[in-house]
Amino acid sequence: MSHTPSTATPETPEPEPGRHGPESAQEAAGAAEATEAAEATEAAEAAEAANGTPRTGLRGLLRRAVADTRPLALPAFRRTFLGQGAALVGVMLTSVAVPVQLYALTGSSLIVGLGGLVGLLPIVVFGLYGGAVADAVDRRRLYLGSCLLTWAVTLALLLQSVLEVRSPALILALVAVQSGGFAVSSSVRGAIVPLLVPAEQIPGANALLYTAGDLGQVLGPLLAGLLLSLPGGFSLAYGADALLFTAALYAALRLPPLPPAEGATGRPGLRSVLDGLRFLGGSPVLVMSFAVDIAAMVLAMPQALFPQAAAERFHGGVGPLYAAIAAGSLAAGLFSGWIGRVRRQGVALTLAVVVWAAAVAAAGFARSLWAAVALLVLAGAADLVSAVYRQTILQTYAPDRLRGRLQGVFTVVVSGGPRLGDLRAGTTAAVASLTVAWSGAALVCVVLVLGAALLVRPFWEYDARAAKPAPGAGA
Repeated sequence: MSHTPSTATPETPEPEPGRHGPESAQEAAGAAEATEAAEATEAAEAAEAANGTPRTGLRGLLRRAVADTRPLALPAFRRTFLGQGAALVGVMLTSVAVPVQLYALTGSSLIVGLGGLVGLLPIVVFGLYGGAVADAVDRRRLYLGSCLLTWAVTLALLLQSVLEVRSPALILALVAVQSGGFAVSSSVRGAIVPLLVPAEQIPGANALLYTAGDLGQVLGPLLAGLLLSLPGGFSLAYGADALLFTAALYAALRLPPLPPAEGATGRPGLRSVLDGLRFLGGSPVLVMSFAVDIAAMVLAMPQALFPQAAAERFHGGVGPLYAAIAAGSLAAGLFSGWIGRVRRQGVALTLAVVVWAAAVAAAGFARSLWAAVALLVLAGAADLVSAVYRQTILQTYAPDRLRGRLQGVFTVVVSGGPRLGDLRAGTTAAVASLTVAWSGAALVCVVLVLGAALLVRPFWEYDARAAKPAPGAGA
């Protein structure tokens, strides 16, 4: 993602012609609700000051440190947050149940691995195309439709389990369809968030959503392990997923109409996808935000090496290794109140990725399991910070009429990057040592990310409060 190096000043694109306020009635409504919430917060702080409560005391520090919950005062976002949080627990149930059922039916790890492959292509295709559609139609309707499709596939997985169909091919086909629905809903959801909260609350909103996702990654597998140990475990897991996902359906149903932005294309297709990619290629800020993420996932994603490390170095303990990154991300999300106050988000994103890669590299050198786990917890915390800034830069820098397409690219990168990272790690470990595959590549990531960020001055000097949404490129 590194673009042509530049020594220019930070990019401050001109606002779109005729777009001098909120881009839609929904944004105006969200801004009004946010203003009321902000006024309430200011009144509470004024009351504290009148009562002699120091804002610099312990209570004030905690207020600034803990997660920014102001977006939850907005009903539409609150429903989205709660619905998504419940749905993600269910998604993790199915993510565990599918490979376990495939292995139970076939006894083949190859078939289990094929499940990941058949899910990747629909994510690439429908992530890009779904993003283009999201820029051309009412996003509420598209989001609701994609959620209904995902829910229907979960019901189909439940049905095949109850009826004991015992068909790996059917399960793989359902996984492919579900991946397509997931790609579309992810692209649309990312484009919706800036319409539900005011710009200054977008980092806090993203931190809340990522924290909910991390909580789902922790609770989902634990609940799946419990359910799969019971009689009819696969049916219980799929049924629980279907039940939890109804919260996301309700949230989508209650969203206000979200029509396309002014000037959006009316016919989504290859040309509109290419327009989005062309805009991305001409924006050093966005290019670098994607580039550092790809470097982090491909060069410093160690999860494929955990089984080998547990067997050869730590003599067991693979569970804590897998749980450490999610635990760190969850902890960082709970204390993410400071994230929204950072203006130099390009610098913050770069440093977060550098900390992630450096912590991963150090964990690869560790000879103690719990030292490695502690370093991976630190890496997970940095990963949460980088994810929030990456998403926030995309949502605030891109014009509304291109957000869906760029969120589609984001979905493809986030879904495909870890798979490439696993492939890189496994291949390197096969031809070199575990330490080289784990720590050597992570150190290369530190050097590349820091060097590229310093060279691309618009990204390094990007000021979230000074920059305005860039004008669309022929969309």
